[in-house]
Amino acid sequence: MLLIPAIDLKDGRCVRLRQGRMDEATVFSDDPVDTAARWVGEGARRLHLVDLNGAFAGMPVNGEAIRGIAEAFPELPIQVGGGIRDEATIAAYLSAGVTYCIIGTQAVKEPVFVERACRSFPGQIMVGLDAKDGQVAIEGWAQVTEHQAEDLAKRFEDAGVAAIIYTDIGRDGMMNGPNVEATRALAGAIRIPVIASGGITVIDDVRALAEVASCGIIGAITGRAIYEGTLDFAEGQRLADSLSPR
Repeated sequence: MLLIPAIDLKDGRCVRLRQGRMDEATVFSDDPVDTAARWVGEGARRLHLVDLNGAFAGMPVNGEAIRGIAEAFPELPIQVGGGIRDEATIAAYLSAGVTYCIIGTQAVKEPVFVERACRSFPGQIMVGLDAKDGQVAIEGWAQVTEHQAEDLAKRFEDAGVAAIIYTDIGRDGMMNGPNVEATRALAGAIRIPVIASGGITVIDDVRALAEVASCGIIGAITGRAIYEGTLDFAEGQRLADSLSPR
């Protein structure tokens, strides 16, 4: 199981939000490339980048910062989400060196877009499902829909999606542990690999996810915990490596 550092971008700076609220942003760095270098230096084997402004605007806003990170680490797999609503945006990111593009809001609004994107960019499309009490939220988490995360995930099983990134909104940025049961249930219900997100706070949270990784959890995204120091990233990855199935 990969432990994946999150770099959330707002106005060109690295921030973390609480439950997706833009008015509750904590700035951790003014230099996204330097931040990426920190996690690469600690052994990160993938980065998770989010254009927070883009998620609300419906188009890329922090593209320059994302391109800068991709250019600085051309061999490092990078997954990007936030404001990806058309194939032109996907093509631009992939051309800039991004490995995976994450479709969130548009996957809910227009599921056939995911299918088209998977055909155009095979193996490079992920779907982000952000849920509150099991119901999927869109538009930067500003709107909760009636869709159940598991039902939507199953909709994409035959599309060629590389992974489902499952975020429990209630846990994200709150430093109170991940929703292991919900993540395990989703991974066990679908054939698509799952990447967990939201709530990872301490080393025991990594342990809890890694111990159930065999059900289909290939990664876990961590943000605030590694910035505030409640989780040592390198230690967390070593533990995940020791516990996860090979």
